[in-house]
Amino acid sequence: MARLASGIVVGAVVLIAAGAAWYGWTSFHKDPLPAGLSATNGRLEATEIDIATKSAGRLAEVVVREGDLVRPGQVLARMDISQLEANKRLAEAELRRAEISVQTARSIVSQREAERKSAAAVIEQRRVQLDSAVKTNARSQQLLKNSTVSQQVADDTEAAEQAARATLASAEASLAAADAGITAAQAQVVDAEAAVDAARARVQSVETEIDDSTLVAPREGRIQYLVAEPGEVLSAGGRVLNLVDLSNVYMTFFLPTSEAGRTRIGTDVRIVLDAAPQLTIPAKVSFVADVAQFTPKTVETEEERQKLTFRIRAQIPQDLLRKYVDYVKTGVPGMAYVKLDPQAQWPEALERNLVK
Repeated sequence: MARLASGIVVGAVVLIAAGAAWYGWTSFHKDPLPAGLSATNGRLEATEIDIATKSAGRLAEVVVREGDLVRPGQVLARMDISQLEANKRLAEAELRRAEISVQTARSIVSQREAERKSAAAVIEQRRVQLDSAVKTNARSQQLLKNSTVSQQVADDTEAAEQAARATLASAEASLAAADAGITAAQAQVVDAEAAVDAARARVQSVETEIDDSTLVAPREGRIQYLVAEPGEVLSAGGRVLNLVDLSNVYMTFFLPTSEAGRTRIGTDVRIVLDAAPQLTIPAKVSFVADVAQFTPKTVETEEERQKLTFRIRAQIPQDLLRKYVDYVKTGVPGMAYVKLDPQAQWPEALERNLVK
């Protein structure tokens, strides 16, 4: 019984101490802030990223749950790729067929080049024959003038010369045809190589689609909620889940014109969340809106202009977020204390429990 009574006394002391601390904190908030400081309500926010499909298909599995912390490159979900794998096999078959066509076309080029060499050799042979026929005919014509040979012999040698010329012309035509055949065969090679490039591109395209069917985290964050379930058929761009980027967490709040005008990028801010009033989070202003909100329909007097408020964002340092990533939550309300005057001093209550 003595031990039980002692425990009750200790518990009572702890509760009294906690109540005193809470009273002191709430009393501090009720006290006026020192000159050069301003306080306003705000809410923690972060960049949200929708993880969506690139192409239409069936969702095969989701490997994370709501609330999970994920790292860059971590697999989040997979799409059904059975159809894509079939398309890949078809594209690879077309690629092999195109590669064979290139080999065939190159073989035809080699054949046409061999035919050209043969035609060129025939031309040389026909030229030699023509030279011989020309000389023979010339001698026969000279001998005919001296009545050494008969007219028949002279006619035969002249006919032989004409035949040799015709044979040479035919050989030259064959050479031209061989050149044309080579050009055509080379065009077939170019066409076949283009078909190979196209088939290879189709294979790469399908492989890219297969890779894109595995959805990964683009950056560090927390799974906020799941949108689709395995088995659902999604259209292109269909959302699968929502990710909160925990490397970009900030508090959004509003200040009136007189205070917003004294707030600049980099201004020091202290954040105290309702969920953890005993901690003070350092931050810096990263955004000040250039357009007022809650604007009256007509602004004519100085009093009405003071009703204007400007949206401001205070960024929490990334190294601090990494250190306490397991505790980061978005949507939590709290207070933002802004140092409007760089020379102003923070109250001891905002310095005593500063998170580092």
